[in-house]
Amino acid sequence: MSLSIKSIKSLAPLLDRVLVQRAKVVEKTASGLYLPSAASQSPPPEGTVLAVGPGAPGKDGKVVPVSVKEGDRVVLPGFGGVPVKVGEEEYHIFRDAEIIAKISE
Repeated sequence: MSLSIKSIKSLAPLLDRVLVQRAKVVEKTASGLYLPSAASQSPPPEGTVLAVGPGAPGKDGKVVPVSVKEGDRVVLPGFGGVPVKVGEEEYHIFRDAEIIAKISE
């Protein structure tokens, strides 16, 4: 099941949720070789953060901020997240705790 909306700008994550656009599947190598379709079916484990929520309340009631910010490149799990379709593009909403790592340049 996926949610379909008209504009990605109208979507604001709540609490500790993070809106991510997964990296595109590479179908051709840098040297020009085409990869077989079986190799390109699984989504890459990388994405870019587009929007973050304000954070979720901790055990003491204070808001714990999200650990990533807009523009960060992150490593994602191969499963999970809520898919959101905008036109032909697909995005995912993950909990902050589901994001595996942040990629620093």
